[in-house]
Order: sequence, then C-alpha cells, then structure tokens
Amino acid sequence: MTAPLLELRDLAKGFPVRDAIGRRRGAVRAVDGVSLAVPKGSVLAIVGESGCGKSTLGRLALRLIEPDSGQILFEGEDLRTLSPAALRARRRDMQLIFQDPFASLDPRMTVEQAVAEPLRLHRIVPRAQETQRVAELLSRVGLRPELARRWPHEFSGGQRQRIAIARALASQPKLIIGDEPVSALDVSVQAQVVNLLQDLIRELGLTFVLISHDLGVVRHIADRVAVMYLGRIVEEGATDAVFRTPRHPYTRALLAAVPGQGQGPAALLEGDIPSPIKPPSGCRFRTRCPHAQAICAEIPPPLAGAVHRAACHFQDSLPAAPAARETDAGGERLRRLQAYFTDQKQRTGELA
Repeated sequence: MTAPLLELRDLAKGFPVRDAIGRRRGAVRAVDGVSLAVPKGSVLAIVGESGCGKSTLGRLALRLIEPDSGQILFEGEDLRTLSPAALRARRRDMQLIFQDPFASLDPRMTVEQAVAEPLRLHRIVPRAQETQRVAELLSRVGLRPELARRWPHEFSGGQRQRIAIARALASQPKLIIGDEPVSALDVSVQAQVVNLLQDLIRELGLTFVLISHDLGVVRHIADRVAVMYLGRIVEEGATDAVFRTPRHPYTRALLAAVPGQGQGPAALLEGDIPSPIKPPSGCRFRTRCPHAQAICAEIPPPLAGAVHRAACHFQDSLPAAPAARETDAGGERLRRLQAYFTDQKQRTGELA
C-alpha cells in the first residue's frame, strides 16, 4: 500500500458551550478520536449529515484550528510540533478550497492579485514572472488570462470557484482539501468543476480530500470513503465496497436517501441527530438504529476490519443490504453533464 501523505491519529476537538451570561455549560465534541490515513495520489471522501464534524476535521488536518489532542502527520512529520515559522513553510504543500466561492475571494483584490498572493508568500517565482505564472494558472482552470485584471464581483459562481482552485494550485501543493467545493454551484456548473478537479488530480498527481454530502459526486470521484456521525468515523473503505456492501446501519441509511441507489425505504432513518453536547452512551448511533441491542448502550464499538472497516457490534450479522444499482443516479447525472459541457467547451471555448 502507498505510504500515507496525511495521517490523523486519535484527533479530537471540542468547542465550549456558554449560557447567556458567558458561563460554560458544556462542550460540543465536534471531532472525537478520529484516525485516518490518506495515501499519496489518492482521493478520500468524508461524508455525513450536516453537523457531523467533517468540515472541522478538514480544518484540523491543516491545523487551521488547533486540536485538543491527537497527531496530524504530514509526510511523517507531526504538524502539532512545528514552530509558527516551520508551519508557515509547510503550508505551501497544503491548500484548502472553500465551499462558498462568493466569500472565499477578497473583493478588494483583482484576480491577478488574489492568485499571485501565494506566489509571493512562498516565493514560488521571481516577481517579474508573476503575471506570466498567473496567466498559466488561469488557463489551467479554464479561464482566459486576460480576465486577470477583473474583480471577483464580475464573475459567476463557477468562474469564482475556478479562480479559487487556481489560487490553491499556485503554491504547487501536494495535498488539497475541498470543503464542499461544488455544493454552492448550479447543477450544470457542478459537472464542469468536478471534471476540472478530476483532470487536475490526474495530471498533477495531487492527493485530494473531498468533504461532501453529495454521494453522487463522491462515488464518481473518490477512491475511498469515510463516513462520519457525531464526530466519529463509523465506516471507512474503498468507494465501491462502501456503496455496494455498506457494513454500518448509518451508511445504509445515507445510501437509502439517494434516489436510484437501490437501498429501499426500509433503511431510512427516523428522528433527529442527538445533541452533540451530550451524545448517547456506547454507540452514538444506537438511538436511531433499528438493530440496536443492550450492548450498544454499554460499549462503544471499535472501528474494526482489515480494509473495509465499520464501527458496529453486529456488522457481520446484519441482514444483507439490498444490492445497489450498477450506476447511481447522481454519478450518471454528472457523467451526462460532463460529456455535454466538454462538447460545449470544444465548440465555444467558454466555461461557466
């Protein structure tokens, strides 16, 4: 197996909860003991309901927020032990693409200034070559170089996200984390951006962590999938294995909510996610699980398995999940849209 570029070991982060006059009343355990490895050149998707902690995990991995405990190993080096200067130098190798393309670009900076900022910060190229390098980056993401002197408000959402991707590529990173990079875009534009990301991953040999709730996009682009619930990983494995033979009841419920996935309505969940301030004892999913038994309230299930892992006491004895369809609706939708817009690009040379 390829050595991991990024490895998280027992990572945890809590946020204090205070009352109206500022007194601490508890803490939300947004990430609670997460361990993951991301091999070089692979695409790992982190999925789960809103509020499960996946975006917090992405920011912890880049040390944009400080964990309470655990290790963040990048090429074997623990980022938590680095000095501010050493961490700043390391950031050249790690970049983040944010969800909202309308908030991630400074409205006071032109496109050229925004994309050139990482070039100057990390001294990638001499000052005299910055304009040429910005033009190359814009061309790589499908934008005309002459647009570099325009302002962010002059672009559509899809074009802004392309600019954000160009900015992330400027430092020549080894790892990119995409936090819902296409969820704020129109469906037609999503296909273009997903197509672009796939091309960049393949051509540049990037390692990519995709944080998403769109299982159609995940199945189309990811090599492996990690499923989160209330701050913990409940299932992790190869994308095809997780979609075809999910081993955790929560994963089955997520797949059942996807039109055309073939899991059937029986796996759909009832009720809301428990409070993250006071999660259930034992297995955190037990209050919504149709297979829960007494042991589930007493002992937290370990994330067990050799390659395809799940945190369920009964993962080997659960009733067989209905077989998923060969092609999921979301992935097929993306493929059709990608083919259409590839043809449009060839005809007109324009992208949204």
